Amino acid sequence: MPQVKIIAKNFMDMVSSLPAMKLDKLYENAFICEAILRSLPPLAKKYVLQLLYIDVPVSASSLQEWVLVDGASKHRVVVDRLIQLRVFTEPVDRKKEATYRLNLMFQMNLRKHVVHGCVLPREPMAANITVRLPSLEELDNYAAQQWECFLLHLINSAEVEVTTKSIMMVPSMMKVSQRGLLSQRDNEGSRLTESGFHFLLMDTNAQLWYIIREYISNSEDRGVDSADLISFLLELSFHVTGEIPNIPGRGALQT
Repeated sequence: MPQVKIIAKNFMDMVSSLPAMKLDKLYENAFICEAILRSLPPLAKKYVLQLLYIDVPVSASSLQEWVLVDGASKHRVVVDRLIQLRVFTEPVDRKKEATYRLNLMFQMNLRKHVVHGCVLPREPMAANITVRLPSLEELDNYAAQQWECFLLHLINSAEVEVTTKSIMMVPSMMKVSQRGLLSQRDNEGSRLTESGFHFLLMDTNAQLWYIIREYISNSEDRGVDSADLISFLLELSFHVTGEIPNIPGRGALQT
């Protein structure tokens, strides 16, 4: 049996699995609120936008009236998803029927974003950073080369000294990436596991998601808050490829 069951779940599944406290912390960032909104299915976006300026709980029956009868199954799925993500909260009142309202932090930041928009932080480039930035083509070539080196490292794990010199991956990322994919016994070199073999047969997007998922899942072991890491990755997606992002206060995430 494989040591690690490789399941390429989507990013929002990972977000929804966070504890309530971490989700609320995540929604302190307006960019994250926009990213979550973008990820939602159309019906869920409709509910969020219609409730954006409603400051009182809405009953479950009233909410259901917003869809046609043949959309009842989609309605239930969407409401469950919004609750999982804590975009919907459920005020508790056992004497009355279920009610929903938007997460207060999510609602406040999304309102600001809709009215004022959000501008990514821009500061002058540090003097110790070279003026010449790599082109998109150079970045693509570099990424492809690094990825090829990583895969060759898995295949030829016994030749670790040769391949590791070519890989500019953060050590903690490298260690997490190999977890479950390589095994090592006493007096033997590293060997590809059954999970590692299946990993090599996956398409590149699934492979990358596996590594990101493992890196986030094990972030607490490295003293990094998983909510901070997810927030960083989501905010990074708003930046332009090839430009140097300025995301203050992210030093700890470099580990």
